[in-house]
Amino acid sequence: MPALLTPVAAPLAAPVHLRRLRVELADGARTTVHVARHPLVTTDVRVVRLRRPQPLAAWCARNDVPEALVGGFYVRPYGTPLGELRTHGVERRHIPFDAPWDGVRACVHVAGGEVTIARRDAIAARPRGDLLQAGPLLVCEGQAVRGDPEGFSAGARQFDSDITQGRHPRTALGISVDHLLALACDGRAADEAGLTLDELAEVLVALGSRHALNLDGGGSSSLVCEGRLRNVSREKHGTELPGGRAISTALLFGSR
Repeated sequence: MPALLTPVAAPLAAPVHLRRLRVELADGARTTVHVARHPLVTTDVRVVRLRRPQPLAAWCARNDVPEALVGGFYVRPYGTPLGELRTHGVERRHIPFDAPWDGVRACVHVAGGEVTIARRDAIAARPRGDLLQAGPLLVCEGQAVRGDPEGFSAGARQFDSDITQGRHPRTALGISVDHLLALACDGRAADEAGLTLDELAEVLVALGSRHALNLDGGGSSSLVCEGRLRNVSREKHGTELPGGRAISTALLFGSR
């Protein structure tokens, strides 16, 4: 459980909706968390699949997109999205999660201007709008979700590793009473411990999230704010990825 969240002094040119925090964990380890806050009532959210895998910041620059967050998981070597993916109500090419986990793993669903974070079985079978499945669900009704009810450890064969184990760079989307919280944490460095999923959930609760889900993390963890990658991507301990790792899906934030 996080012991302390301390704001870090922002550069003069830093976006006003971006916060940078140092998190001190229960064992004394520390890591940096970057959080972009988008007002619920004036923010339009879209799910996109990149035409080809590429770093999020580079894609945003080419497409004039100032605000974005990495989306769901993908499968190497071609970057095919892992987990259900829909845009404009149409199911897009993806590799489903293994059963029975495909029916319960958490999603972000966007329809009619409303953003919902919930487990898959709480959303219509053929929903309209956009849907991106990732998970696990981290926060529900303002409470951190414990354990592994979505089977990420049991279904680890579809991933590079068991994402429930250890501290790593992480990415998440949260919904508070009046904001969307796009969050990325650093990790894999001597002064950047990263977070476990439980620690990530506690940070999101501390930031006011009522609902939140985990997105793709590790070297793929990417938060773009005002056109710049704000977190530090690392492939492994101490090895930075300038510009970030190539990804396949993203969440975009724009004004209504």
